[in-house]
Amino acid sequence: MKLLLTGFEPFGGSPINPSEQTVLSIAQDGLPGVELRAVILPVDRARSGATAIAAIREFGPDAVVSLGEATRRMVVSIERVGINLMDYRIADNSGNQITDAPIVPGGPAAYFTTLPVRAMHDAVRAAKVPAELSLSAGAFLCNQVTYEVLHYLATNTLSVPAGFIHLPALPEQVLDKSPLAPSMALATTVKGVRAALGAVVAAHAARQAVAA
Repeated sequence: MKLLLTGFEPFGGSPINPSEQTVLSIAQDGLPGVELRAVILPVDRARSGATAIAAIREFGPDAVVSLGEATRRMVVSIERVGINLMDYRIADNSGNQITDAPIVPGGPAAYFTTLPVRAMHDAVRAAKVPAELSLSAGAFLCNQVTYEVLHYLATNTLSVPAGFIHLPALPEQVLDKSPLAPSMALATTVKGVRAALGAVVAAHAARQAVAA
């Protein structure tokens, strides 16, 4: 199986991003039976989704899983929906701050993600890592990449499961926050994401068995 795994570079004044650290950790150790392509996306309105789509075109993955940071989340959040809206609460790393604008003018209002989200959720919890299914990926770059990837796959009739997982901040990112913000240790985050990816791999194997 070929799996594309993406994360984001740091943003918002933080020197680190849990999604980037998680992607790099998993890429270093690999996943059994998986050809893994790891890509770190820029936090940039014009380049984030384009970079992910370019990787899809070049790599031809069997599934796409994107990761991102959500500083207010307390658990691993598996997203179910990407909406056609940019409404940035902060500027991206290029200084763009978009308000109430569609990602794709005239595009569908939303796309449901196509990963096996329930199985992923259950696998993360079975690994003793807190997890939830989320109905909102926000309206910043995480949601935008989710929508743009799903839109690209839909409009090109590509049956490639794709979706997004939000991760809590790392402990070192919240030490000086007042009040203290939620966080999750990198080892715990990596454990949870590896479990979620295991469910994606298992779903792919089941589809291949049926097709055979």
